[in-house]
Formats: sequence, structure tokens, C-alpha cells
Amino acid sequence: MKNCYLENSPIAYYIDDAANKEWLVFIHAAFVDHRMFEKQFDYFSGKYNLLAIDILGHGNSIHTKKGDKIEKMSDWVNRIFQKHDIPAAHFVGVSLGSVFIQDFANKYENKVLSLACFGGYDINNFDIAKQKANSKSQMKMMMKALFSIKWFAEANKKISAYTSEAQTAFYDLNIRFKKSSLMYLARLQNLINKYPNKQRKYKLLVGCGEHDIPTEIEIVNEWAEYENCEKIIMKGAGHCVNMDVPQEFNIYLEKFLQNCHDNSV
Repeated sequence: MKNCYLENSPIAYYIDDAANKEWLVFIHAAFVDHRMFEKQFDYFSGKYNLLAIDILGHGNSIHTKKGDKIEKMSDWVNRIFQKHDIPAAHFVGVSLGSVFIQDFANKYENKVLSLACFGGYDINNFDIAKQKANSKSQMKMMMKALFSIKWFAEANKKISAYTSEAQTAFYDLNIRFKKSSLMYLARLQNLINKYPNKQRKYKLLVGCGEHDIPTEIEIVNEWAEYENCEKIIMKGAGHCVNMDVPQEFNIYLEKFLQNCHDNSV
């Protein structure tokens, strides 16, 4: 993956465009960076052109200036598309990443071939009551981050991953997160319930792991029911399914992408 930077922005991104085929875009979970998808990069290299983006305040997207804010992510992604002549792409988002790929689809629907949202929620139909149920635990986690990133990363790995291998990998990425970047995440509510629900012109996949928190599993089941979209609850996985069961994740995602292509012919 080639490391690139988007001009006049803080955004770092990574490209593998050797396949000369459709594009597959990955956007990561909170507190880590694009490297959470390393096993996906290995699997899909040569099958798709790949693009991975570090969210504002994460990874190498940290050289910020006044006025940089989370609401600009979709426009920055669109500028990357323009720079590299990407007409449209399939998008994969995990947790926080699923928020941003949905926001991009809200603004640039004609550039979306499909969305695969794991460990997320429908940002156009967000249930505030469910969020309140988790607010106290989230606040405790944020306090840990303010006090000590090591303490936070140790606790966060157990929430974000299920297998010991994935927990170790998540911790190693989380430990690099900077406390100062928490301020960008505070603006996420500006992306929620901003656009009305409407009929999608692309395929949607929603999912999570069987060991994710009960509220997330409930959200995924309800989302799939009213959207009538494809759903997967992955066995042996927690919140970051692509890290817990990468082989199963890759095979399932590839089948979903192939079905998108077959249905478009």
C-alpha cells in the first residue's frame, strides 16, 4: 500500500491500485488506524484496487490546523476520489468507520457501489434511547483515555476484540492514539439523523460478532429487518469482526461483493 497525503488537508491514506479493477475502500474503527485491515489488504490485493483512509485524529491524519473537523471527512474522501479518478467504490466500515461510509453515501450516493457496515448503526435512523443505555460506560472509557492511554487501551481491547490475537493487535494500535484527538470525536453527533431515510440504489450489508454487546446485536437485527438488507452475525467474533475472524470475514465479504457485481449485470 502506497502512503499518500491529501493536499490542503490533514488526511493520510493508502492505495494499492495495481488490480485495475473496481475499488474497495476501508475505513477503520475509533482509536486505531488503517492497519486494522492488514489481513484484508493481503487477501483482496490484486482482486480490487484498494484504498484505506486514516480518520481525522487517527494514524497519520494528525497534522491538523484550525477548522479541521470530523464533518469534513466525506468531502476529503471525495477529493481523494477526484485525485485518483475513482468513479465509484465498494465501502467497508467497522464501528466508527461505518458512520463515515454512510455519511459519504448520504452526500455522494452515485459514487457508492455497496456499503458493508460492521459494528455500527444506521446514522439516518439513530435511536437516542439505545445510545443513552451505553452513555455511562462510554463516559467511563473516555475518562480512562484522558487519564492514561495505556489504561484505556488495556480496557478497550477487551471491548473491541474477542480473540487474544485480535486483542493484542488492537491494543498495539490503540496505544498510539493521542488524547488530543478526542475533541474530534465529540462532533460525531453532527452526522447523526441529518438525512432522511430513502431507498438505497446500492447493496447494503450490516453485521457484527456474536460476542459483541447485546445492544449492538439488537441494532444490527433491527436494521436488517427494516432495511431488508443482507445481515451477518459472525461466529467467534466480537466488535471488530475483521480482526477476530479475518479468514471468515474475507470470504464472506468477497461473496457479498461478487453478489453486488452479479446483480448489477
